[in-house]
Amino acid sequence: MDFLQLEEKLSSYGTGGYYLVESFLIKLLQAEAQAKKQDFVHSSGSNIATFDAFAPNGFGDIHGPVSIEIVRALSTNRVIKEANRFSSATKEASTSLLLISLTKYSHNLVPFIKKNFPAAASVYLWGPSEIQSLIDRHPTTASNLAENLFSNRFRVALESNAEDWKTQREGVINAVRDQYKSGRFSMFLGAGVSSSAGLPDWDTLLNSLFVSMLTEDVAGTKNTDSEQISSIVKRLRQIDGPSALMLARYIRKGITTDSPTEQGKFIAAVTTQLYGLRNKKYSISSQLIKAIANLCAPSRTGAKMRAVLTYNFDDLLEREVKSRGLSYRSIFEELDLPSPEELPIYHVHGFLPEDRSEYENINKATLVFSEEGYHQIYRESYHWSNLIQLNSLKETSCLMVGLSLTDPNLRRLLEISAKSIDKPKHFAFMKRITYESFSMDGEKSVVRAPTTTVRRFLDRHHKLNEEVLRELGVNIIWYENYDEIPTILQQIGKGV
Repeated sequence: MDFLQLEEKLSSYGTGGYYLVESFLIKLLQAEAQAKKQDFVHSSGSNIATFDAFAPNGFGDIHGPVSIEIVRALSTNRVIKEANRFSSATKEASTSLLLISLTKYSHNLVPFIKKNFPAAASVYLWGPSEIQSLIDRHPTTASNLAENLFSNRFRVALESNAEDWKTQREGVINAVRDQYKSGRFSMFLGAGVSSSAGLPDWDTLLNSLFVSMLTEDVAGTKNTDSEQISSIVKRLRQIDGPSALMLARYIRKGITTDSPTEQGKFIAAVTTQLYGLRNKKYSISSQLIKAIANLCAPSRTGAKMRAVLTYNFDDLLEREVKSRGLSYRSIFEELDLPSPEELPIYHVHGFLPEDRSEYENINKATLVFSEEGYHQIYRESYHWSNLIQLNSLKETSCLMVGLSLTDPNLRRLLEISAKSIDKPKHFAFMKRITYESFSMDGEKSVVRAPTTTVRRFLDRHHKLNEEVLRELGVNIIWYENYDEIPTILQQIGKGV
């Protein structure tokens, strides 16, 4: 079996191909350790605070504890990065670092290490030739692994060194803080941010617009009872419920035509419902929005936030940033550019400020409200909103707040940006399913399985979710309660 042929074949799988090779190699390293009766522990792929594997009693001919890291390619910058990370994480002088590159590396790296690192003897480099030697020593294992690449990848994730998820989360938060400190940092904001201030969710907004539309049109009268229409809408969505995007298109066609006057009517209707439905029990300046604004503020060493990209229509973040006297610019059209002093807040799906008079050219904003709007963005690869998203994903580390990461266009852009990296560099908050919320409905048990079985299933479910997002270059920051998010954001900005 030839490793280079395997690696070339898997490169056609896109981003996921690298992780298949990585999992193949981890199991092969494990077989080598077992043959030499050496302990071998591999870490969860989502745990960016640790190395890929650890051999406490040595690995092969390398003595002492050995940390192992698998990389797509080795360069001087990558060696410096991993050596520095190794030095800061290692307290014992006898510990070694083994860097395994899937592609050939320059032989100049060996003298470079000896010259630049005092503990040079403890840093070892492997390339395709050493990997091929492993394959040749374990041909049967290598062949079996090659035949079961996909199942093997998830087996590696599920068998990884168990660690309390909250402990693991601390390592991820530290990694976010490091990226924030670097100044190569952006935020992507979704509906959860607006919901924290009481704005309606997408489904509530659509239903309200649907009721409003039908109340004016049913039976040719404007006096139809809205409660009656609401009950009809509720039943219609139960019996023949369209997807959210299809319903949005339905509403858009029902309220407007292509004339400028009718377009204005539609925008006014959406804006009225968006802010009119806000739950006044929530502060319009929520703790989450305040925490985001805190990260937007320049520190004593300069600005850390490169840009904010929001998929929300509202102007709640702008209000908070403005109240602090921070310089910003809301961008909702292609030709607009921020000055060097301004924080750009990109509204990539459109902008509906409550007071439209505060913004010039607001009528030029493209509102990605319904199905045809999404189709336009998918169809136009060079649409300005696609370019802004992709540039941020490629050039910065992005923290995603209030996003479910189910949007196909965002996932497509994430996959494109992840092709050139071998470790996830973006971060997303995701709600963890607790045993209680999964198993109980009030005081009634709804799952007929032992507690240990349910907990094991949920643990696997979360690990597999981590692996799926890892392919897209995203690390998950788990939380159980929404109130944890502002606290974590404060941790990220603390002491910077």
